[in-house]
Amino acid sequence: MIDQGRMGFVGVDTAHSSIQKVFPLWADHLGLPSRELRGFDIPLGAPDAVYREVVERIRDDEGQAGALVTTHKMRVFEAAGDLFDEVDDFARACGEVSSIAKRSGRLVGAAKDPITVGLSLDDVVPSTYFADTGAELVCLGAGGSGVALSWHLAHRQDTPSKVTLVGRTRSSLDHARAIHERGGIDTSRFVYHPLDEGDPLSDATAVVGAAGEGAVIVNATGLGKDRPGSPLADDVVFPLRARVWEFNYRGSLEFLYQARAQEQHRELTVVDGWVYFIHGWSQVVADVFDIPMPPSTVAELAEIASTVR
Repeated sequence: MIDQGRMGFVGVDTAHSSIQKVFPLWADHLGLPSRELRGFDIPLGAPDAVYREVVERIRDDEGQAGALVTTHKMRVFEAAGDLFDEVDDFARACGEVSSIAKRSGRLVGAAKDPITVGLSLDDVVPSTYFADTGAELVCLGAGGSGVALSWHLAHRQDTPSKVTLVGRTRSSLDHARAIHERGGIDTSRFVYHPLDEGDPLSDATAVVGAAGEGAVIVNATGLGKDRPGSPLADDVVFPLRARVWEFNYRGSLEFLYQARAQEQHRELTVVDGWVYFIHGWSQVVADVFDIPMPPSTVAELAEIASTVR
């Protein structure tokens, strides 16, 4: 275990995250060297210099053991990737950094999302669900979390019949496709769907409405958390018996409420981002402090977190 230093948190509005209540309890349970969680708030659309300054502050502060990065994962890699002495294969392939750690004076970046989103998906979708149902998956959002989900699905034994990545811009989808191709992923079952610039809400709504029975519908856009709103119009009709997964667990959560309004009459299974939150933080804590994180420990941390949710 790293025997000194505090945990950091790079985000948009770190003071209002539930982790502020959860982390001190986890630190006590795990015996971490500090209960302090230091936030580094960066506004959306910030220039490269801001990201570089934050990474340099984490690197140069001996009291900082490392940090979790949320929302800004891709921008940290783009703007400050050269500041890392080492990045893992996922970070290089996915073009993002979600965990910043220090090892013997070296700054190490890692992309934990393909792992954490996979662990979360396994909790949300049964292990033989796609084989049993032939269902497809629609991922609204082609940023870091959406790409991580698609990466995991490409390597999962039980895979959807089709994966549709819905992106606001063609460039975001081209970036996702390039990541897939660099990783040697067969893209034949992927559909890269750019939204109609004139009417993106209606377009995304139509894609979801056309998905077959039992489809898994995911909101990986950040809308409803970092910015208010939903990627879908209010007249959306979710597929019958769909599994609807909102990656966010806090915020205005319009997408989540759209799904819950149809939960009974469309026979939906609706899940928020709490499980993703638990896996995301526990895996980065393990990385930053160089400690094991077996499923039994994750279950203990989830139980602790539930007491202050």
